[in-house]
Amino acid sequence: MTNSGVPYRKGHGTGNEFILVSGLDGYFADPESVTPKIAQNLCNRDHGLGADGILRVAKASEFAELFDSDDAQYFMDYTNADGSKSATCGNGLRVFARYLVEAGLESRGQFAIGTRAGTVTVAISQTDTDFTNIAVTMGRVSLGPMDVTVQTETGSWPAVGIAGMNNHAISVVDDIAQAGSLKEIPTALPAGTYPDGVNFEFIQEKSPTHIAMRTHERGVGETQSCGSGSCAAAYVHATSNHLNDPWTVQVDVLGGTVYVDSDTDGILTLRGPAVFVSEGIIDSSLLQS
Repeated sequence: MTNSGVPYRKGHGTGNEFILVSGLDGYFADPESVTPKIAQNLCNRDHGLGADGILRVAKASEFAELFDSDDAQYFMDYTNADGSKSATCGNGLRVFARYLVEAGLESRGQFAIGTRAGTVTVAISQTDTDFTNIAVTMGRVSLGPMDVTVQTETGSWPAVGIAGMNNHAISVVDDIAQAGSLKEIPTALPAGTYPDGVNFEFIQEKSPTHIAMRTHERGVGETQSCGSGSCAAAYVHATSNHLNDPWTVQVDVLGGTVYVDSDTDGILTLRGPAVFVSEGIIDSSLLQS
C-alpha cells in the first residue's frame, strides 16, 4: 500500500504524549511498519508531530508468541521516540484504552489489552464521560538491582532498583528540582548495572501518601509523566512509610496527577486521565525509513 493518506491521532496521559496509529488495516497493518526511523521522524518535536512514543493498535493474535492470553483482543505495540521497543507504558495504555472505546472496538467496563509485559486489565466507568479516571491494572513489582547510585550534573543519590513493568531506578530527593535539567541521561553506578537501559525517577515526599516525581525515560529523555514509573515510585514510597495493603499514593508529575492503588495482594493499579488533542494525516515525508 502507498503511504499517502495515513491517519493518526495524538493524545497524552498527564503530559506523556503519544501518536496513535491503527495497525488493523492500511499502511500500519504491516507488523514491521513502525521502523526506528519512522518512529524518530514522527516523534521529532522540531520536524515531526512531536511525541514520546508511538502506540500502534494491533490484533492480539499478531503477538500470540509474546503473551499467553485468550482475553485480549487488541495489543498495544509500543515504540519509544528513539525507535526502541518498550514492554509497556501505563500512560499510553490509558490513551490506547480510550481509543478502543471511542472507536467502538471495546465497550466501557473492564477489558484486557495485550502488551510485551503481558496482559493488563483496563476499567473505564460508565460515568467517566470525560475519561479522567481510567484504571489500568499494572501488576506487581519487585526489587531490582540494589546498592545503585544515580548521578546527574547536579549531584548523586542512592537508588532503589525496581523490576517488573519496566526497569526503574528510584532516588529520593529533598526537592525534585535538585535532579537538574535532566537533558543528559543520568548515570547508574556501578557501570553495567542496566545493560538494556533504565528509567530514572526522582521523588520528593509531600506526605506519607503523596509524592512529587520527575522522570528520565529510557529512549525518550525527561517526560511530563511516566505510568510505570509512578507505580514503581509509589511502591518505594509506600514501603518506606510502612503503608499496609490496601493503600493509595498520589503522584504529582510535571503533567498532572495520577493515583496508584495497591490491593491486599500487592497488585498495583494506575488511575488517571487520557486526552486526545489532535488528529490528521501523516505527511508522506515522515514515513520514509
